[in-house]
Amino acid sequence: MSQPFVVNYETSPERYRHWTLTTKGAIATLTMKVDEDGGLKEGYKLKLNSYDLGVDIELHDAVQRIRFEHPEVRTVVLTGGRERIFCSGANIFMLGKSTHAWKVNFCKFTNETRNGLEDSSAHSGLKFIAAVNGACAGGGYELAAACDEIILVDDRSSSVSLPEVPLLGVLPGTGGLTRLTDKRRVRHDHADIFCTTSEGIRGERAKEWKLVDSIAKPALFQHAVLERAMALAAGSDRPADGRGVTLTPLSRKISEEAMDYEFVSVVFDRKARNATLTVLAPNSKQPTDIAGIEAAGVRWWPLQMVRELDDAILHLRTNETEIGTWLLKTAGDAQAVLESDATMLAHQSHWLVRETMGMLRRTLARIDVSSRSLFALIDADSCCAGTLAELAFAADRSYMLALPDEPEQGPKITLSAMNFGVLPMITNQSRLARRFYDDEKELAAVHARLGQPLDADAAMALGLITANPDDIDWDDEIRMMLEERASMSPDALTGLEANLRFNGKENMATRIFGRLSAWQNWIFIRPNAVGESGALKVYGSGNKAKFDFGRV
Repeated sequence: MSQPFVVNYETSPERYRHWTLTTKGAIATLTMKVDEDGGLKEGYKLKLNSYDLGVDIELHDAVQRIRFEHPEVRTVVLTGGRERIFCSGANIFMLGKSTHAWKVNFCKFTNETRNGLEDSSAHSGLKFIAAVNGACAGGGYELAAACDEIILVDDRSSSVSLPEVPLLGVLPGTGGLTRLTDKRRVRHDHADIFCTTSEGIRGERAKEWKLVDSIAKPALFQHAVLERAMALAAGSDRPADGRGVTLTPLSRKISEEAMDYEFVSVVFDRKARNATLTVLAPNSKQPTDIAGIEAAGVRWWPLQMVRELDDAILHLRTNETEIGTWLLKTAGDAQAVLESDATMLAHQSHWLVRETMGMLRRTLARIDVSSRSLFALIDADSCCAGTLAELAFAADRSYMLALPDEPEQGPKITLSAMNFGVLPMITNQSRLARRFYDDEKELAAVHARLGQPLDADAAMALGLITANPDDIDWDDEIRMMLEERASMSPDALTGLEANLRFNGKENMATRIFGRLSAWQNWIFIRPNAVGESGALKVYGSGNKAKFDFGRV
């Protein structure tokens, strides 16, 4: 019996097959030169600097290393390493051979990686330039659009394009449509032309239509890129003399029954199709000053914990698709978490603390957009405090054990300032603000209990939890809840959960994950795209797509 294919999201520069990372002072350069034979799976070649999930795993790792290992870097230049090609986008043959679930998970990870560039630009002083030195199509243009600026070489052949609709019968899958309108403010008629022609837009017209920020003749291109990179770097506060933190490999044990890290564990109940994900509080005294934080480095609890949590989430999403429910739990010393929160807040302007808080923000956002039922269980061993309480507030429901006969022995929820907007969702709301629809009276009542341990009855009265079963009813109530959830359609649950988690105002990120993902999900299963004669299936075969021209 063959072993199932498992995607590992951990890598390092010496193992890269597709990207080269170089740094020189304030400028880092990420050069994309995709190894045609380096596909993550067999059955396709990564021609024309096209990418698959493996290419994007390397990109994500490289950006993480710039964030943490190279604090002196202020601007990152992304460019192509093949002649006359920047990037031709996601590999079409990979998409044509992939299952629906693989395509959707692939698009979600690439979306998160590109949104992460914008997150670092907004919060960490790390700016990005796309130095488009050749053809830039589809996902290649979407990668460029996630950067702060796009500089296009004006050599009469290099162009930008989003050809998915005319060539493949699908949509740009990584936020391209939304960034055209919300970020780049491309006029909607120009965007319509741009997205329905496969030839691409070159030179002055690309600049005039706001598809790129500037153009430069070949002889001046490198100078123009460096000039803009230095100008963006001048506005950053990342430290020129900062001492980087090496992102060493995670210690992880995986078996059929469990995944274990130092501060994160996952236990599978495969028959019930759920997993219990437990995050542990610090188990030793944590530093409270910058010198101690820098000395702890990658072993500093917030950084180590969030790296482990991020890896666990990605593993579960990609490799455990039949595990439909995640039970979110915490354990350990609540006071240790609150002290860690206080340290982060006191030193949040320091680059390493800021980057750690940024990774916490992005990792919690991964949970929010994961297509799994999320239930928080706050039991006798829980450490539902501060940053770790965000797991409960991210959940679709939360159950907290009540001990009416000895309430002082029961679990507590203790809020810190980290729960009030420091770690927002992609809506830019705190999870508490989302919970209470920004109601000032309800939020004020919760904020008034900041730092106070709240038992199940108090948490229930404030609206912080869904239910507070006592110790007699706890096991039966949790069992019935899980059995009920496991009996429902996973597709319907995914749609339900996404709609309910992201209420209120929209922004560019929510539209990328919500509106675009919903349409792309639908289009990815339509015969016009993936039927025997669908555009995505016949691409490159010499055959013409056959469409059902009825509008739905």
